[in-house]
Amino acid sequence: MHSHQEQARFREVIRLLGKNISVFNKFGASCCGISASQWQVIWELGSAGEISLNELAALLNLDNSTMSRAINNLVTQDLAQRQTDPKDRRYVKIHLTPKGMDFYRRMEEMIERYYGTVLYSIPADKRKQVTESLELLLKALQENKCC
Repeated sequence: MHSHQEQARFREVIRLLGKNISVFNKFGASCCGISASQWQVIWELGSAGEISLNELAALLNLDNSTMSRAINNLVTQDLAQRQTDPKDRRYVKIHLTPKGMDFYRRMEEMIERYYGTVLYSIPADKRKQVTESLELLLKALQENKCC
């Protein structure tokens, strides 16, 4: 059994980890003139290439109305484009425009620099251990989803 102190420390570290990642995402988004949710959408679209609106909403854990608003704003800014399936008009795929891909590449460079700095601030002999521990944490979180 885990001690109460061990669980409390684990919870606190997870909370602070999430908070610090969120702060970076908000900072990156504000520097680029977009919202934090748009930042996440652009990142996922750039990583996926093309994805359905429903898949994107599920991936980001957002309801369809919130996702639609974020996509509408990105379409208005010519960063993303909707494509309706000709066989099933309810099925909408989203992808980045050329302008959106340029934006994504700049985001990727900013993220690469930031997380590179974070990684190299960890002692060299601990980097692999930290990455393996984060992979274990991610797997545990995925296997024990709540809500």
